[in-house]
Amino acid sequence: MSIEEVIKPYRDGRIAQRLVEKIKEEAKTLDGEIRIMHVCGTHEDTITRSGIRSLLPKNVRVVSGPGCPVCITPVEDIVAMQLIMRKAREEGEEIILTTFGDMYKIPTPMGSFADLKSEGFDVRVVYSIFDTYKMAKENPDKTVVHFSPGFETTTAPTAGMINAVVNEGLENFKIYSVHRLTPQGIEVLIKQKSKIDALIDAGHVSTIIGVRGWEFLSERYGIPQVIAGFEPNDVLMAILLLIRMYKEGDARVVNEYKRSVRYEGNVTAQRLIDKYFEVVDAKWRALGIFPGTGLELRDEWKELDIKNLYKVEVPKDLPDLEKGCLCGAVLRGLALPTDCPHFGKTCTPRHPIGPCMVSYEGTCNIFYKYGVLF
Repeated sequence: MSIEEVIKPYRDGRIAQRLVEKIKEEAKTLDGEIRIMHVCGTHEDTITRSGIRSLLPKNVRVVSGPGCPVCITPVEDIVAMQLIMRKAREEGEEIILTTFGDMYKIPTPMGSFADLKSEGFDVRVVYSIFDTYKMAKENPDKTVVHFSPGFETTTAPTAGMINAVVNEGLENFKIYSVHRLTPQGIEVLIKQKSKIDALIDAGHVSTIIGVRGWEFLSERYGIPQVIAGFEPNDVLMAILLLIRMYKEGDARVVNEYKRSVRYEGNVTAQRLIDKYFEVVDAKWRALGIFPGTGLELRDEWKELDIKNLYKVEVPKDLPDLEKGCLCGAVLRGLALPTDCPHFGKTCTPRHPIGPCMVSYEGTCNIFYKYGVLF
């Protein structure tokens, strides 16, 4: 069976119509409003591109949480990496810096990596950390650093690449980790009294952590969850299931995305992540310090951490956002991009003010891309 044949039912308009009808029927007996949060840029793309919010009854709200890892990467880390590049040059060394396309353009008060490139520094956009590994092998006389953002989905290949580098003894390969843990980040939001009645769990993340990686949220906080795929009918089914579970007080994790997600997840990836990384408190841009949500290399692997080779002092009190930017509220699900006075006016993908407009997974970028200007 081809991929098209597998996916076809999840894009079928007649099935979508029936799901919407059932959602409206279930919503009639809701006691007030249900607020469903998702934590995935790809889910936001599906929801916005398909016009799903416009199909839902008024008492069913789907909001976007901090599902864009590039958007929540701290200003301080981006600036620190820039300062490391400058210090290395002062000491007669030239670093090759790699990162992903959206991280390349993220603005800070001291400029972006793209600005650094314009000054003559060797900054390269890659599609995966494997590209960085190849560059390190091709340039043995230079230190090659991957500025490595992302949730569990990208942490897994980072850990796998580090494992290969360690086994080969490739000494000029380094990383700067800004990896974050998704369920633990959501737990912080819950503890901060964010209004979350139900969760659509990220499918990509779930392929790594499995169903069991989310279960503690339901057990501790009584929140129903559905792991959903990325087609329109995946999302509509998740919404329908969550409304039913919420009404019944059924707090558990349902795996709608069984075609890709197993209960235990990718155990091999989990072991590699645990082998090379330890959990630390970490800042999420515009959201504050989230305890137990960051990943740093363990002490025995610190020689792979570029921060250990170059000590730099980052200026204090760097602002997370430009004045008036509502990216923090968007990441908390408290505002839509269209609530921001900058959206579509002074802030566009060509001239972004906030990180949510830069990243392909940013809610502002997605709203702008599909012309959501209401």
